[in-house]
Amino acid sequence: MGQKRILVVDDEPHMRIFMATLFETSGYKPVLAKNGAEGIQKARESTPDLIILDVMMPGGGGVEMYRQLKGDKTLKDVPVIMLSAVDDKTFSHSLKMFRITENGDLPEPDAYVEKLPEADKLLQIAETFLLNSSVNVQE
Repeated sequence: MGQKRILVVDDEPHMRIFMATLFETSGYKPVLAKNGAEGIQKARESTPDLIILDVMMPGGGGVEMYRQLKGDKTLKDVPVIMLSAVDDKTFSHSLKMFRITENGDLPEPDAYVEKLPEADKLLQIAETFLLNSSVNVQE
C-alpha cells in the first residue's frame, strides 16, 4: 500500500509549508494547493485520502470548495478537516447559514481546527481519519 495522500489547501504559504513538513515527516504524501480552484483540480487529479481546507481564501474560498467536494461522487466521502482563524462557534453558525441557502444538503465537515494548530494535535486528528475514516471528530 502506498503513502496516504493529504491535500492541503491554504492561501498562506507558511501554513502550507508547516503542514507539508508535518505530514511528510510523519510518512504521508502532502499535495499542496493555494486556493479552492487549484484545490478542487488537485483533488480530482490525485483523489486524496484526506483534505485539510482553509475556510477563508480569496478566489474560491474553502466553503465553496467544500460544497464542490461534497457534490462530487468520487470525492464526497473523502474526510475534510476545515481549518480557520475563525472560532468554532462562528464557523458553525456560518456553515449553518450556508446550508440553508443550499437546501440543507451540505454536511458538516469531519473536523474543525482553529489556526494556528498545534502540530501534534493536527497530526492526531488527521491520523484518526487516515486510520479510520468512519470517525467524526470535532475540536
